[in-house]
Amino acid sequence: MPEVVELIQKDLSDPMLFGNPGSLHKMGRIAEQLWENSLNDISRILRVSADELIVTSGGTESINTSLTGYLHANPRNGKHIISTRAEHKASLETLLRLEKSGYEVSYVDVDRSGQPDYSAIEDLIREDTALITLTHVNNETGAMLSPKRIADARRRKNPRTAIHLDCVQTLGKCPIDLREWGADMVSFSGHKIHCVKGVGLLYIKKGTRIEPLIVGGGQQRGMRSGTESPWLIRAFAVALTDAIDNMKESLPVIYECRRLLCDRIVGLDGIILSPTDASPYIVNASFGRFQSETLLHAMETHDVFISTISACTSKKKKMSHVLSAMRVPDSVARNAVRFSFSRFTTTAEISEVTRVLDRITEEYSLMK
Repeated sequence: MPEVVELIQKDLSDPMLFGNPGSLHKMGRIAEQLWENSLNDISRILRVSADELIVTSGGTESINTSLTGYLHANPRNGKHIISTRAEHKASLETLLRLEKSGYEVSYVDVDRSGQPDYSAIEDLIREDTALITLTHVNNETGAMLSPKRIADARRRKNPRTAIHLDCVQTLGKCPIDLREWGADMVSFSGHKIHCVKGVGLLYIKKGTRIEPLIVGGGQQRGMRSGTESPWLIRAFAVALTDAIDNMKESLPVIYECRRLLCDRIVGLDGIILSPTDASPYIVNASFGRFQSETLLHAMETHDVFISTISACTSKKKKMSHVLSAMRVPDSVARNAVRFSFSRFTTTAEISEVTRVLDRITEEYSLMK
């Protein structure tokens, strides 16, 4: 986002902002004030207290801190965890590590629309269930779960069970109500709202005990050591403010973009894998006539950039674990691609994408 770039360039060129927020001199106090003001701005937007927020390097660190940090800090709450196999790899790999260290993980099935079996979640909650960790908006399909149903199940079965939500794909794209959702920990990432990469956020509900993942100088109330970067958190605050201010205006345009794209995909005999009630910012589709990588490289020659699976794992050339969890047939999942929109995406751009799809399809037909 241009405003974020300009802001960081301005801050980096201001020698008075180079101070360490932990220092007592004037430069340190200025840096500390910038840090605190930015964090307060974010807390007002999220309607939480600033001391319930920890600044991290991104979604992966926030997720790791939530899962590992909570379980290590609360051993008496049990060693049982509930999740699904459709989570982001940041969650799944952390859960795998926890399993190797003695924790038990129950993986709930998801249906064809990516929804977890809510009844199964409630049935699985036990006296020793310490944590439920789920993704609010799936990064590959856009499937959205109901946080309130999870919180209600927890309340009925074991109020001591903590809930962590991965909201990396949620922030700035759909309304968030952390209090109503009843989550104890929520992970966010800055680059999903057009901030720079390398800054994230972790909400930890007041009273929730977390063992820090990174120790050292005791910054951020001892929850995340390391010299704070006022530039990054101010950039996050500016990007978040802009995203929230424009969210209602952007959504109708994004829904129309989704409709235009989905209609054309279906017209080309493609299969829409994202559920109809998914986040409008993500469309996962499969084209039977194209291998996913073939389509990806054909599209990029026209400066249209799509992805095969999560960008975090696409270079490993594995089939989508999310689509596998949804029981999408291998033949369909193997040819799946993901179209991602931002709030700056226009209907004119999507019309161009559909023209590119038409052209590639025609060229492919002539080659056969």
